Amino acid sequence: MCVWPSAAARYQINKIMPTDRTEHDKNDQPDPEPAERGTERVKTAATGAPASAQAQDLASQLEEANGRYLRLAADFENFKKRARQEQVETMRYAAAALAERLLPVLDDAERAMAHVPEGVEEGWLKGLQMTVRKLEEILGSVGVERIEAEGKPFDPNLHEAIGSEESEDTDEDTVTAELRPGYRMHDRVLRPALVRVSRRPG
Repeated sequence: MCVWPSAAARYQINKIMPTDRTEHDKNDQPDPEPAERGTERVKTAATGAPASAQAQDLASQLEEANGRYLRLAADFENFKKRARQEQVETMRYAAAALAERLLPVLDDAERAMAHVPEGVEEGWLKGLQMTVRKLEEILGSVGVERIEAEGKPFDPNLHEAIGSEESEDTDEDTVTAELRPGYRMHDRVLRPALVRVSRRPG
């Protein structure tokens, strides 16, 4: 015989075992991780193209920066070469101004030796010769050398013609006489030689 519970009994049962979801059911929700992981994969796939474009942009910037660095390095190396060359040139020609001022002194000493009067003491003459030799040695030590002139073809870079003379024995435009010696320091002319050149008889 089945006895149906009374209304009061049913109320008590419903309080203990409710048919709706309890707080325990609410806390025991299914793990949403699989759905969230799927969403993350979708997001990753969606942002894959922008990430690749960003990487290409960074690579382009790196290449451009590297190019600028190489250009700057090359410019700096050229600057160092120019600075070294200028320093060498400065050291090489530092004595040029002093040498130019000593040349007239050498000229006077050589003229004095070429016109030694009779009866001059031998000691005085030797002293003059020593002075000329010392001057030549000092000038030679800084690279000063005499320009060859007489008997050489006329060179406007080395010679300054102040006259000419007819000659059948020499080629035209040949230096026939040196009136004042010329000097150069390395490849720089300190002063040209004053010369006369030959010309064909008119």
